[in-house]
Amino acid sequence: MQAVRDFSHYVRDVGSGLSHIDLAVEGVSCAGCMSKIERGLSAIPDVTLARVNLTDRRVALEWRQGAVDPARFIDRLAELGYKAHPFETESAEAAEAERSGFLLRCLGVAAFATMNVMMLSIPVWSGNIGDMMSEQRDFFHWLSALIALPAAAYAGQPFFRSAYQALRTRNVNMDVPISVGVMLALGMSLIETIHHAEHAYFDAAIMLLTFLLVGRYLDQNMRRRTRAVAGNLAALKAETATTFVGAGEIAEVPVAAIHTGDIVLLRPGERCAVDGTVIEGRSEIDQSLITGETVHVTAAQGTAVYAGSLNISGTLRVRVSAASEGTLLADITRLLDNALQARSRYVRLADRASRLYAPVVHAAALLTMIGWALMGANWHDAVVTAIAVLIITCPCALGLAIPTVQTVASGAMFRAGVLLNSGDAIERLAEVDRIIFDKTGTLTLPELDVVNSAAIPPEMFELAGRLALASHHPVAAAVARTSNARSPLAGVVEEPGQGVRAFIEGEEIRLGRPSFCGADRLANEILIRDPEVSAVAFSRGGARYVFAVRQLLRPDAPAMMAVLQARGIAVEIVSGDREPAVRAAAQSLGIGEWRAGVTPADKIARIEELKQQGFKVMMVGDGLNDAPALAAAHVSMSPISAAHLSQATADLVFLGKPLAPVVAAIDFSRKALYLMRQNLWLAVGYNFLAVPIAIAGFVTPLIAAVAMSGSSLLVMLNALRARGVAQRRS
Repeated sequence: MQAVRDFSHYVRDVGSGLSHIDLAVEGVSCAGCMSKIERGLSAIPDVTLARVNLTDRRVALEWRQGAVDPARFIDRLAELGYKAHPFETESAEAAEAERSGFLLRCLGVAAFATMNVMMLSIPVWSGNIGDMMSEQRDFFHWLSALIALPAAAYAGQPFFRSAYQALRTRNVNMDVPISVGVMLALGMSLIETIHHAEHAYFDAAIMLLTFLLVGRYLDQNMRRRTRAVAGNLAALKAETATTFVGAGEIAEVPVAAIHTGDIVLLRPGERCAVDGTVIEGRSEIDQSLITGETVHVTAAQGTAVYAGSLNISGTLRVRVSAASEGTLLADITRLLDNALQARSRYVRLADRASRLYAPVVHAAALLTMIGWALMGANWHDAVVTAIAVLIITCPCALGLAIPTVQTVASGAMFRAGVLLNSGDAIERLAEVDRIIFDKTGTLTLPELDVVNSAAIPPEMFELAGRLALASHHPVAAAVARTSNARSPLAGVVEEPGQGVRAFIEGEEIRLGRPSFCGADRLANEILIRDPEVSAVAFSRGGARYVFAVRQLLRPDAPAMMAVLQARGIAVEIVSGDREPAVRAAAQSLGIGEWRAGVTPADKIARIEELKQQGFKVMMVGDGLNDAPALAAAHVSMSPISAAHLSQATADLVFLGKPLAPVVAAIDFSRKALYLMRQNLWLAVGYNFLAVPIAIAGFVTPLIAAVAMSGSSLLVMLNALRARGVAQRRS
């Protein structure tokens, strides 16, 4: 009896009568795989979308509700030669980590075997063959076989498995000619050794695998973008909520059971599970998800709250306007996922080449063998020449052309304070001609600072700082940090939503809201002079002081904006912050174009508008609300202080307080792109020169492997030039 497979738990309704499921697919390694999977799944009736994300090896499927059993998709993928299962973040990350480890082990085995086999081969082919007894030569060949055969059997698994799956489904991929060449070289070498021939090609086969694995491992690690995206969003989603089920009676229920119009209770320290409006209570909440603003905002009757917001102090009653998949947090999840999937189409540029490579190479080798046989050569020489063609056409140099430059450039960027988070970010960054900056935490420093510290008496400042150490509020933390206070006061009492108080020498001291400290008049005077600051008051007896706190611009922000604009790169600010704050920052930085109060969807809309105008847009942001825009942009960057999700979504992350790494990253990327193009020309030129020579029979498999290795070495040496770049500052 066949077991019933129920995947309904993984299917979700996306509206318009469509269902959606995400499947993790094993063995997707190139654009050819993407094309084959998408064509195969799209051929199923009633499927409206089949889109592969090569970065995380996931396929997104949509179909008309009730028309297709999701199990059919898994069966179809199996027919195509791919094992699939419903996508789950933890299992997907574990599988990716295991694959990276496996490739590294294969590379280690192949490299170790190559060194030892080459050590045995050098005496045979270095010109001393006439001085070597046949027994010694045979002994060296058998030792080489003893090392190379088991090493190739283990290290070649990534290619052999992929080739087998392709052939089993009557397809070919780039791993088929590689596998054929390696196995023919090993088989011919074993036959030559058995017949006491002068030459064997174990060194060629194992060296070939080593260089291929270097490229495959580099590519795997450059593609392995963090899979914490879904996990970070899930961490912000509360699975349950406390709702009122009767007069004064509450119950904890799953979010899926909550409906519009229900009333939920939100206690201090809890994350809101729904979108809604406060109908009772007063508190402070962290809404950085929506605005990117790190300062907590006051929530009272009529205040809108959103799923993922953190309640800081008081208890709130919230009337639900949206729950579960209808919340803004769920919208951000979908926007982010769609943007990442759309970006995976970038690798389509390699699709045509990957489809043509295998049949062209096979045809060239086969025609070479047949041609030599027809010209009167014996089958041994014809097969050896065909093997040489297969080896010399191996795409090692082509495969290393991009990853090696990326690796060297990423190291250079790291020394300049930039971390590369995406394999193809360098090419895209080099093309940037417009940059969108978020304001809060990006153009400004992530920490708040007291901007009127000179107006506060030092002894009062120190006392306020010691009192502030007892509070977790970010404004209080700014006071504590600026005062350099180290020892908190004893007996501090926190008044929720108001501030903290304590007694010292029989006198009460307070720190918090101006109304809590009786300093409304002083606070209003400061706010009139500078509406961008947040006011926190301190009182001791009859003395009243107000601290003006705000985020300062990064120290080199004006200079870097001038550098970018002088280079012809247009700059604008798109922020969820208030209009006065954004306007002031734009004026200080000399930026003429800015937008304030925008939502995550608005940011994506602006990016799409600029794309349609032909701009290559880079997004620089730090908040969770920036994550979808970061994913949708041509290329993206976040500061190291950004929300973890933004770091995971961004293509690059810069360190430290200055913005200089943004300019440095553009410098390095442009040099790297130039070298990538150079490497591609070197690799293509090598094939144009080497292939005719191999077909003409002037190349043995060993020489083919040496030539292939030499071309790979040339490509890698050229890539080292990406370490240095003359950086302009104007």
